[in-house]
Amino acid sequence: MVRVPAVLVALMAGAVLLTGCDGAAPAFACKVDVASSDVVRDREDAGIASCQEIPATGTDTALPSIHLDCLGEKGSVRLNAIQGPAVLNFWASNCGPCRKEMPALQEFYAAHGDQVQVIGVNYLDTYPGAAIELARLSGVTYPSLADACGDLQKTDAELGPGLPFFLFVSADGTVSRPHVGGVTSAAEVVTLVRDELGIDLTAKAAS
Repeated sequence: MVRVPAVLVALMAGAVLLTGCDGAAPAFACKVDVASSDVVRDREDAGIASCQEIPATGTDTALPSIHLDCLGEKGSVRLNAIQGPAVLNFWASNCGPCRKEMPALQEFYAAHGDQVQVIGVNYLDTYPGAAIELARLSGVTYPSLADACGDLQKTDAELGPGLPFFLFVSADGTVSRPHVGGVTSAAEVVTLVRDELGIDLTAKAAS
């Protein structure tokens, strides 16, 4: 067994804390490969959808015009080209509330993903392997983008005060203010979609 020097363990732990749920940007020079061969294989084995399947619109939305990498595959998605209605969930592998709400988001995605797409944004998370592992353990199959180094912080995007948080993109391209996450059931997501996007999924299910 290879022993890791204690000082290295401390440095690694400090790096994790710098990317915690408070949304603080990493304090070190950031360069993260979110599509290494191991991470790509793990995403495919977990059955997580490809980012290339995210519908794009011909009309730019109110999201920033920035390309975010796909988590666990080569390529990127221009954020303001994402077609609504959509739920964007910002999360990280070291965020406790994110872990609790991801199964509820997956349940919503399985029931309503054909009407309202669900897209994760793995945010300020410098451990893509751990992110894919959390998604796998949570049963998540919706796609995720990655902003490991906080590029969104350099735009005029209005972001949440901490993780997790939601942004809702309507069919006409308007974007809600950040909504603090922490949902525990698909029904809560249905209510948020009704309140933020004006889509009553319960009525559609009953018809």
